[in-house]
Amino acid sequence: MTEHHLDEGMMALAISQASAAASAGDVPVGAIVARGEDVLAGAGNAREQQGDPTAHAEVLALRGAAAAVGSWHLEGCTMYVTLEPCAMCAGALVLSRIDRLVFGAADPKAGFAGSLGDLVRDTRLNHSVAVVGGVLERECGEMLTAFFAERR
Repeated sequence: MTEHHLDEGMMALAISQASAAASAGDVPVGAIVARGEDVLAGAGNAREQQGDPTAHAEVLALRGAAAAVGSWHLEGCTMYVTLEPCAMCAGALVLSRIDRLVFGAADPKAGFAGSLGDLVRDTRLNHSVAVVGGVLERECGEMLTAFFAERR
């Protein structure tokens, strides 16, 4: 399987996680952590469900992946997320030592993987993450647009 096809397939799984989050009343962001073709963990935003401001999809997926491998070191892994990570999540990706970040829609208001800042590729830090943006961008963006349109 080519890297492009793998990225799209994993992003489709992240979209499923985002859809489940929306059904539960949370902002539809979904994340998957995989090592190659092996999915280690997946999560959707759960801030409303858990009453926890840190319960972003990325943080929950990183926690699940660390539990699955028995270590916070996630070298060799890729994070797939439907929306460009915020500063908190970008920091968590660096701290986890994850190798790659693949995201769907850019977040011009809060994204820290190229939009407002680029924490994941900041060379001053002890680890940097390779980034691929725009994977299934339309599908990821439409889900967010529809969610917020319903609440206006």
